[in-house]
Amino acid sequence: MRTPGDAARAILAEIQPLPPECIPLPEALDRVLTQDTRSPLDLPPWDNAAMDGYAVRSADVPPGASGIELRIVESIPAGGFPTRPLAQGECSRIFTGAPLPTGADGVIRQEDTTPLGPDRVRIGNARDTGRNVRYRGEDIEKGAVVLPAGSPLGPAQLGVLASIAMGEVYVHRKPRVAFLGSGDEIADLDEVPAIRAGRKIASSNTYTLLGNIRRAGGTPMNLGIARDDPTDIRARLQRAFGADIVISTAGISVGEHDHMRRVLENMQGTLGFWRIAMRPGAPVGFGRLGGMPWIGLPGNPVSTMVTFELFVRPAIRRLLGYRRLFRRTVPVTAGEAFTLKAKLTHFQRAVVTDEDGTLVARLTGPQGSGILTSMAKANALLIVPADLDDVTEGTALEAILLDDPVHVAEPPWE
Repeated sequence: MRTPGDAARAILAEIQPLPPECIPLPEALDRVLTQDTRSPLDLPPWDNAAMDGYAVRSADVPPGASGIELRIVESIPAGGFPTRPLAQGECSRIFTGAPLPTGADGVIRQEDTTPLGPDRVRIGNARDTGRNVRYRGEDIEKGAVVLPAGSPLGPAQLGVLASIAMGEVYVHRKPRVAFLGSGDEIADLDEVPAIRAGRKIASSNTYTLLGNIRRAGGTPMNLGIARDDPTDIRARLQRAFGADIVISTAGISVGEHDHMRRVLENMQGTLGFWRIAMRPGAPVGFGRLGGMPWIGLPGNPVSTMVTFELFVRPAIRRLLGYRRLFRRTVPVTAGEAFTLKAKLTHFQRAVVTDEDGTLVARLTGPQGSGILTSMAKANALLIVPADLDDVTEGTALEAILLDDPVHVAEPPWE
């Protein structure tokens, strides 16, 4: 069996970012640029006032001076432009963001002045001589690469692009993620009476996958729940063609009703591997179907969510063009003792809290792969290496924080 790290690397080696598309800037949040973006202008486009006050020449207001009187030649509001340069003994009333008149090299803040009428002002403090100016191009110079290809677009990046008048951007296309479940015992929520009577089991995987795919940035394509019948599984997989990746749950193990691998082979698909040395989630498969990457996840609800985080989410991020694909791990201390039997890498559901500057991890309770509430309570996956059987209170471990926005390029676990 492959280690989880080897499996993740094998999957990503077969997946490339999707082609570019041009979209309006308001739709580009959390997308990834496909090309360098150069600025068509300087930003700011001209020297401008950093605060309200009076634009002056340093020659008229030397540092340390006080009581100097200047003639006000005009008022320049934000959005306006000066109509004349400053001569000796002159100043302009100016407001934040307005362009400086020719000759001015500083703005005396209005708090340090006393108006003497409509066209005269006294400078009481010259501490701002030569200051309070935002210079042309000090943020962005015309022709400079503002954001390189591969940049994820967060709110700040959208603001930068708007500031240089980029109303449209080229980003990697969002992946279409087809997914299906399987199992005669599984039902969707259109069969509520049968579920509540105990004749069927609700397909929680349908909804955890739907949510996880959307949060990862993909567009979900729900293929429904296949019966334990190769013909039905094949028909649903055929509906996946046109997707960028297909995800299945259950049916990949070695039981009499596990048909997924045989169906893939009959559809001329390929299977790279189908087991990983981890718990929960050992029966994970990867291959290709008609050119599409296929990832087969286990059917147990917790196993589905854990393996999605480790393998599917990074694959979706790769398709989106991200270069940092995996959530980082953080050092934690075990807040309780527990024992693990299997010699596998374990990803335990845990709550991590900061206790006097130390991150402490405690399990969410019973860790069975069918106990979905263990995942609902968790804010982290606690990683226990395969060579560690007994975890004592205070053991140093690593954990994946499930809401951590910081990502790394390589799987930080084995």
